[in-house]
Order: sequence, then structure tokens, then C-alpha cells
Amino acid sequence: MTSPTERLTTLEIRSAEQDKTIEELSGQIAEQWKVIAQLTRKLDALTDRFLTLEEQTAPGHEITKPPHW
Repeated sequence: MTSPTERLTTLEIRSAEQDKTIEELSGQIAEQWKVIAQLTRKLDALTDRFLTLEEQTAPGHEITKPPHW
């Protein structure tokens, strides 16, 4: 059987380890949010660029049926 002091020490150690893990995970999440924000900005820029190029290369006339139809 373990003494109350040993149980308390074990719980304190677990708590300290969990606090450390939580801090590490929080840091990783913060880094991932930075990457997501950066990728979102790049995607928005590429979308704008694609739409601009698409407008520039759009045909200048309407598509109509050929005369033999």
C-alpha cells in the first residue's frame, strides 16, 4: 500500500507533466494557425491572379450556333 505522501507526490508529478504537455501542444497549435493564415493569404492571392488571367483570356464574342444549325 502506498502512503498518502507518495500518492500526493505521484499526483503532483503527473500534474507537472500534463502542464508541460499542454504548453507544448498550445505552442504547436499557435504555429499551425500561423501556417494556416499564411496559406490562406497565398490561396487568396492565387485565386485573384487566376480570376484576372481568366478575364484577360475570355473570348471577346458570344458563343452562337453555327449557321448550318
